[in-house]
Amino acid sequence: MNSDELADRMLDFASRVGKVVDALPDTRLGRHIAGQLVRCGTAAGPNYEEGCGAESRADFIHKLRICLKELRESRSWIRLIIKAELLGNKKMAALLDENTQLCNIVGKSIVTASSKFAKKK
Repeated sequence: MNSDELADRMLDFASRVGKVVDALPDTRLGRHIAGQLVRCGTAAGPNYEEGCGAESRADFIHKLRICLKELRESRSWIRLIIKAELLGNKKMAALLDENTQLCNIVGKSIVTASSKFAKKK
């Protein structure tokens, strides 16, 4: 997978998060989760894009770490939606799976870039 394909997956993820946020119930918990999830669920993609334009390998690693943090926070909110039964499990399970895959891809990229950075030092 190249960087453009991963960037597209991040955009698709953000779009799906937006649909989930709009479908959450208009309750205190639903509104709270919606606010949190819309921020972190749409932040991973732009941080990844920032990393692709990084000024150095250290900057690249830093931006990818931020991307991973946003994805991990998103996973926590998605899991809460499932646990609290706020939306259908089938719809959320697919989003959770995509989130996990993105976390794994970005995490592996961080490990790879960090090991190359360490070898150059």
